[in-house]
Amino acid sequence: MADVSIRRLGKHFGTVKVLKDVSLDIADGQFVVLVGPSGCGKSTLLRTIAGLEEVNSGEIRIADRLVNDVPAKERDIAMVFQSYALYPHMTVSDNMSFSLRLKGVPKGEIKEKVARAAEILDLGHLIDRYPRQLSGGQRQRVAMGRAIVRDPAVFLFDEPLSNLDAKLRVQMRAEIKELHQQLGTTMIYVTHDQVEAMTMADTIVVMRDGVIEQSGSPLELYDRPRNLFVAEFIGSPSMNFLKGTSGSHGFLTDDGVEVYSGVLPAGTTTFGIRPEDMVLDPNGLDVEVVVVEPTGPETHVIGRLGKSPVAVVIRERIEIKSGERIRLLPNPSRAHFFDANGTRLN
Repeated sequence: MADVSIRRLGKHFGTVKVLKDVSLDIADGQFVVLVGPSGCGKSTLLRTIAGLEEVNSGEIRIADRLVNDVPAKERDIAMVFQSYALYPHMTVSDNMSFSLRLKGVPKGEIKEKVARAAEILDLGHLIDRYPRQLSGGQRQRVAMGRAIVRDPAVFLFDEPLSNLDAKLRVQMRAEIKELHQQLGTTMIYVTHDQVEAMTMADTIVVMRDGVIEQSGSPLELYDRPRNLFVAEFIGSPSMNFLKGTSGSHGFLTDDGVEVYSGVLPAGTTTFGIRPEDMVLDPNGLDVEVVVVEPTGPETHVIGRLGKSPVAVVIRERIEIKSGERIRLLPNPSRAHFFDANGTRLN
């Protein structure tokens, strides 16, 4: 196991700066998820840690060892890719043991390590099959097993679940999290899916345009996003944002609707409220229903408050239709306020 330290890391492809002075500390045994939209630099950051991309500036240390010029195979890391990257002509056992055989590890030790990985990942009954005989989830477990047998200091995952269907992704999320709990090894995981990030991570690192916007625990980012970008990116459905003006009276939307009463920080231009922090109340704000999405345990409603779109998650059963009107009351203790630059104020 090992900690990972990144200092002022810079990476560019030609004139395009992909990573801009990125600094990040990952503690030994931590599960860190790098998340952000396509092109934000998260996969490039992972590949620089792996040694698959050279850096243009800054430092990468693994277990306090500077690895900038260390080849990938000597960094004591193991990477699990999106594409599985299994050898089709090899059995599960041979795929998992391939790197150990290349290193000349004794056969007895290889057998022991493969057996341990197969037990952890429930692959024992598949050990003699070929990749073509496996489901997508089973192939991904084999790819993880191939990483486990190497007993690396750091595991790197590059969007490993994006090729799986929705149900299997949920299952595999739980399996990877359980794997981390069993092994206790440092894991760095890249995804564009913020639900994966919220459910799996000890620490989430939100990236945009080659910089880190915010890092912290899932609930820290959810409850106190540093800016509008993080507030919008973390949470599903996304936070509601209402533009307007503030003062001693509270907050008025651009349509003149008062959504918050009380003294606000000077310069507030955006009021934010998460969909689950608005409740049905006869004294609430008048909202026109546009779309109703029943999910079973809750109902998602997309509506209009004046001219502004709003989304709400209603936990109780409710019979409503498009075109009807409901009244919603925001929880003032769960409100978020941002200035004209998108920076959090409260």
